[in-house]
Amino acid sequence: MRDGLAAPEERRPAAASSARPDPLQCRMASTTLVLPFGLPPAEMAPDLVRALQTPSLATLLSRNSTHSTHAFDLDARLLPHEAWLAHALGLAGDPSTQPAAPFAPAVMRGYGLQPAEGFWFILHPVHVQIGTHLTMPDLRNLPIGEEESRTLFEAALPLFDGPGKALVYGDARTWFLRADDWAALSTASPDAASGDNLHDWMPAGAVARDFRRLQNEVQMLWHAHPVNAGRALPVNSFWMWAGAAATLPPSSPALATTDAPGWLAALAAPELRDATAVQWLATAGAHRLAVPAGLIGAALAEDWGRWLQLMAALEAEWFAPLLGALKSGQLRDVDLVLTNRRGWTTTTTTRLALNKFWRTDTLKNLLA
Repeated sequence: MRDGLAAPEERRPAAASSARPDPLQCRMASTTLVLPFGLPPAEMAPDLVRALQTPSLATLLSRNSTHSTHAFDLDARLLPHEAWLAHALGLAGDPSTQPAAPFAPAVMRGYGLQPAEGFWFILHPVHVQIGTHLTMPDLRNLPIGEEESRTLFEAALPLFDGPGKALVYGDARTWFLRADDWAALSTASPDAASGDNLHDWMPAGAVARDFRRLQNEVQMLWHAHPVNAGRALPVNSFWMWAGAAATLPPSSPALATTDAPGWLAALAAPELRDATAVQWLATAGAHRLAVPAGLIGAALAEDWGRWLQLMAALEAEWFAPLLGALKSGQLRDVDLVLTNRRGWTTTTTTRLALNKFWRTDTLKNLLA
C-alpha cells in the first residue's frame, strides 16, 4: 500500500451469459431514469416544449400515478442531478436538505484504484480564461490526450508531493488527490461553475489559502510548459471537487450511463458504461438506475437547437423502449427524474396508470 491506496484487486471481465432475465424479477425491480437538464429553463420551456417530438415521453409524463416537483438550493455548489445521484448511490444525504457530491473514492474504484484511507478529491486539468474575471469553459470542450495529460501530471507531481499530498492519475481528464488536511474545504462541481465568475466557486474554508498557493504554483509551472506551446486552449490550471473519506462503498443500484464524463461513467459497472436501454433493462438487481448525460453540455452552452436534437434521440433510444417495456409487462413501474439548475421533478408511471385513457398525452410537466 502506498499513499493510502490498497493493492489493486485482480479485475476479470464478467463472463457473458446467454440466460434471459427473469420477467418477474424485471417487473419487481425498481427502474429509474435520471435525465440531467431534461427540464428546460422556465423562460425557454414553452417554446422548446412546442418544438419537441417525443410522444413516448409525453405518455410517460402524462399517464402517471404520481408527479412531484422539488426546488433546489441555488446557493449549493453543485447541480441538482449531482446531489440526487450522490443520495441515490448512498454517498450523501437528502438532496433537498443536504446537497453534497462526495464522489471521489467511488470514482477511484471505477478506475480500478482502491483508496484504503485518507480524504480524496477529484482533480481535472482545465483551461481557465482570463478576462474581466476568470471563467472556466465546459470541460467537455477541452481537447487533451493521454500523452499530454501524463506529461503535465508528471511535471506537477513534485509540487503535490512536497506538501504531503498524494496525486494519482486516472485518465487524461480525471486525476485524484489525497489531502487529509483539506477535508473541511467547500468545493464546487465543474459543471456548476462552468461559464461563471470563478471567484464565487473556488474552494472555501480555513485552509483555502493553502489550496490557492498550490494551485498558483501549478499554474506557473504549466504556463511555461512545452505541452502548452502549440495549444489553442492551454491547460493552465486544475479544478478540485467531490472530496470524501475513503470508506467501504455502500451497496448501490445497477447504474448505467451514456454520453457521460469520465468521473460519472466510472460510477457505473464497465459493461453498463454507454449501455443501451435494452442492455440496462436486462440487468438483474433490485434497483436499476440510468443517467443519459448528453443533455448537460448542450444546456450549459444554452444550445437549445442541439438540446432538441438530443431529446429526439433520447425518444428513440430510451423513452420508447421504457414505454414498450411497461406496456409488455416487462416492467411494473418507471420513475423519471428530470432536472435543471433550479430543481427536479419525479414522475412515476405504472403499467396500470397507462390505462388512464382520459388523460391527454402532453409535455406540460416539462414546464415545471
